[in-house]
Amino acid sequence: MGIELGKCTVDAFPDGETFVKIEENVRGEDIYIVQSTSPPSNHHLMEMFIMMDALRRSSASRITAVMPFYGYARQDRKDQPRVPITAKLVANLIVAAGANRVLTMDLHAQQIQGFFDIPVDHLYAAPVMYDYLKQMDLPDLVVVSPDVGGIKMAHAYSQVLNAGLAIVAKRRKSATEIESMTVIGDIRGKTVLMVDDLTETAGTLTTAAKLLKKKGAKRIYACVSHALLNDLGIQRLRASVIDELITTDSVLRGPIDGVKVTTLSVASLLGEAIKRIHSNSSVTGLFDFKGGRTS
Repeated sequence: MGIELGKCTVDAFPDGETFVKIEENVRGEDIYIVQSTSPPSNHHLMEMFIMMDALRRSSASRITAVMPFYGYARQDRKDQPRVPITAKLVANLIVAAGANRVLTMDLHAQQIQGFFDIPVDHLYAAPVMYDYLKQMDLPDLVVVSPDVGGIKMAHAYSQVLNAGLAIVAKRRKSATEIESMTVIGDIRGKTVLMVDDLTETAGTLTTAAKLLKKKGAKRIYACVSHALLNDLGIQRLRASVIDELITTDSVLRGPIDGVKVTTLSVASLLGEAIKRIHSNSSVTGLFDFKGGRTS
């Protein structure tokens, strides 16, 4: 954006507690705190809350929490007895800490926007992904949703890329184990692009890829907005039939050996959205495409 970062000190006390001091005058300013809640999630969340509190007490006029990845979003409803709704809890904490609005990208479930009583601008990584995929010019392309919940996203990709659409119906054994069942759609002899919002253990992606290969897919690509990738996920990707994983820099992640990972930057997308919010312009205009909106 061509704007200098604000001056602040972020340090830790000997016991691990976070210390924040804003090193310049922010009275009456429009403030944007960029913080992704990638692992260690709890540390990054607390750091953001403490910084927002410091800014609020320094009389900032407006504080926007810019969260390229919104953590704790997977628990967005009570699907078992005696479990929390952490997506709502985090929303409450963000507001309590002093945020006046939130800017985030590719939420795990769009209804999380309704957990806030402050404005939420929800971005999509899709424009960045589309540009890269169009350059690749993949032949006989079919976009596949690795689970039923991702049909809407897969449909949007298939429209813009003029590709076919297929779905992998799955059954989840546990948080780390996936049992894929069947493929709905024609993928034999085709180039397959699986799209998803988030992967950590890569169970859904690798199991679906194995099934797609078995059903006759020629080449398999995976396009994921937030690739958190723990050790188990990296191990699974190394052993998988996925030719390339395309993702963004929305989360902090070190280099990965033995897996072809292409990381695309969403910095310009976030920067443009921040400019538009500051000038009270439309953020929606970022996502108007030939072939339909991304949402």
